[in-house]
Amino acid sequence: MLTDAGYAAHFVGGCVRNALMQVPVTDLDITTDARPETVMELARSAGFNPVPTGIEHGTVTVVVAGEPFEITTWRRDVETDGRRAVVVFADRLEDDAHRRDFTMNALYAAPDGAITDPLGGYDDLVARRVVFIDNAADRIREDYLRILRFFRFHAWYGDEEAGLDRGALAAIADLSEGIEGLSRERVGSEMLKLLSAADPAPAVAAMEQAGALGHVMAGLSTRALPILVHFEQQTGTAPNAIRRLAVLGGEGHGDLLRLSKSQTRALERLLDHRGDTAPPAALGYRIGKDAARDVALINSALLETPPSPDLEGEISRGAGAVFPITPGDLMPDLEGAALGEALRRLETDWIASDFTLGKSALKARL
Repeated sequence: MLTDAGYAAHFVGGCVRNALMQVPVTDLDITTDARPETVMELARSAGFNPVPTGIEHGTVTVVVAGEPFEITTWRRDVETDGRRAVVVFADRLEDDAHRRDFTMNALYAAPDGAITDPLGGYDDLVARRVVFIDNAADRIREDYLRILRFFRFHAWYGDEEAGLDRGALAAIADLSEGIEGLSRERVGSEMLKLLSAADPAPAVAAMEQAGALGHVMAGLSTRALPILVHFEQQTGTAPNAIRRLAVLGGEGHGDLLRLSKSQTRALERLLDHRGDTAPPAALGYRIGKDAARDVALINSALLETPPSPDLEGEISRGAGAVFPITPGDLMPDLEGAALGEALRRLETDWIASDFTLGKSALKARL
């Protein structure tokens, strides 16, 4: 659609980066020298559905056979307040490259696969170096969310042995207060993406040392995070951002990070059981398999004690246990509050017996 009309067109950003790193590609973003109005006209003429999702910033989403493609005109920033930028359209791909965040995101692929690398990002990509384009402080001042993106990208794509870029860390230490001016939705989204990496612990520790973590929210501690990640890997448990957020501690996550209702409920359940010393089987019975696994791993990390060798089996055994007493077994001798209290006490005794006490033995305790 674009090249047949004489315009430049390149895939750009994450899809190029991920393809070169041989990891899954999700969104396909395209950049062009065609102005947004032209893109809209070309799309309509081709029988596609153009949607002006961010036309004031040069972005048109073109829907082809139900699949959306973001097409953005080359741009350069002329003014920014750290949250949003005023842009003008550019005539050179190099100008577009200089307004991006990291060198590994400023790689362009033509339709035939030829790579254009105006800023040396390919070498950084191969070396797994997350490096700000040009001056780190300038890039951060354009959008303070780039502080969080820096740590997220290092967790996902960086070389852990090489460590994090020192110039970037120095700039972040000076400018991390800017995080507080960001929308909580953007901050929460970045934190969940960061904590979903295979091993986010080194990046989050660097984030804490640079002073950025405290501006996300107060009361977070990274001490137990690397231990949790180790236990996850040891037990073959998949990464989970909410579990990892719970091990960091703190409070008020739902509001401060604008979590969804289901995420907030899941997190609060885990936080309620921080420090719970109940055995895995008891946790499985009380809160179900998935939550019990999370709680057991979190508390093992906090106590720096390996989880049970048969953690999964113990949790499953508890989750499948059935309390042998029903209200009808105690009626009519007990009713109302007395009945409820007796059921709670007998259930507690039954759990403490590792589910071995039968109905007769439990009733005899009354």
